[in-house]
Amino acid sequence: MMTMYVSPRRHNARVRRPVNQSPEDREMRLAVDVMDYDDSYEIKALVPGLETDDINIEVLNNTVAIRGEFKELEVQDIKTLRSELPVGRFSRVITFPTKLDATKGEAQLKNGVFTLSVPKTEDQKPKVIKVKAA
Repeated sequence: MMTMYVSPRRHNARVRRPVNQSPEDREMRLAVDVMDYDDSYEIKALVPGLETDDINIEVLNNTVAIRGEFKELEVQDIKTLRSELPVGRFSRVITFPTKLDATKGEAQLKNGVFTLSVPKTEDQKPKVIKVKAA
């Protein structure tokens, strides 16, 4: 016999979800890779078909919010046999253990790969202390 645990939160969230919610109303969670360097954090995400204006980034203290929308390809007079490309709004909020310096953040979009690099604030960076001979 197998015992299954059902989280009350997950069950309640499923029950609260509107039945008549259309795919356009749903918001996807953007899949990301997050790297922690000594002086900065880097976030990477695959965003095929997006332009730079399709992505919005907000940085506040130690939180980064990435939002945008995958637009549906407009193909007329063609019968679609399979539709697996993402369509609709997406978002991702990432909270870091240290404060970020948003003024020095850099974002780029190249070949469908979104990269965001945000430095840690000066007081959060590791300090090196040199040992002197006595």
